[in-house]
Amino acid sequence: MDANKGARPQETVTGDPVDPLTHVHRVVARSGTSFLWGMRVLPAERRHAMYAIYAFCREVDDVADEPGETAEKKLGLADWRDEIARLYAGEPQRPTTRALLQPVRRFDLPREEFLAVIDGVEIDAAPTVRMPTLDDLLNYCRQVAGAVGMLSIHAFGVPRDPGYEIAEALGNAVQLTNILRDVKEDAEIERLYVPLEMVAKHGVVDGSLGSLFVQPGFAAACADLAELARDYYARTDRLLAQLGWRQMRPIVLMMAVYRETLQRLEERGWTRIDRPVRLTRARKLWLALRYGLL
Repeated sequence: MDANKGARPQETVTGDPVDPLTHVHRVVARSGTSFLWGMRVLPAERRHAMYAIYAFCREVDDVADEPGETAEKKLGLADWRDEIARLYAGEPQRPTTRALLQPVRRFDLPREEFLAVIDGVEIDAAPTVRMPTLDDLLNYCRQVAGAVGMLSIHAFGVPRDPGYEIAEALGNAVQLTNILRDVKEDAEIERLYVPLEMVAKHGVVDGSLGSLFVQPGFAAACADLAELARDYYARTDRLLAQLGWRQMRPIVLMMAVYRETLQRLEERGWTRIDRPVRLTRARKLWLALRYGLL
């Protein structure tokens, strides 16, 4: 914390395209994330912090997802690591990190969590992605999802106990749900996050991704991963009961959306992964109303 503590947040933003708050708000709005509804209930200073955190994650993730050579992507991520160093030196250059400057100081956002996100995205930037073991997968989840949760806990002003445990448990639950939802889509770009040790346990013979999916054991491995995700949602429920969910309404909305997505995936079944499952905007709106976010 420093002298900026207690500084009045910037409530109005200009039309300047490089204005930091305008920039991060546009990134969040363009993403179409339902989490935007949850962010709106936060006090202005904390809301701006969450916009900036989300924009950082979105822009770093884009480095891995956009077309390009692996070496070029690694350079892009190295540039982001350098930019985090500049941010913590008080000299950010990008609009998003300029928007992060005051939140970093005001809410003591941990530098190592920003770097963890970049490390996780670097896994996605490889030409192919495989997770040999469940430990490898959970480490990846901690980087790309748990780290975001840790930053959010600081921005929300939630106590570290049980806040940090909530961030890790819910990060695992949400990321596992993402992985199960996107199995087919990820396979098209040579990514498989279901651990190889889990598919091997069910007798799946290693081969091309297409050949894995048609083996009966692959559905069983997905069911195991879904059960693990449910366990993490249940653990998050228990931890939120200690804290009171209203203090973390944006996170509760996100959990509701992803938990229902997991339920619908299980209802669809794991032998039909070519049939996408998505919650409609109307359903997400209903969930937001349910939790008093609109």
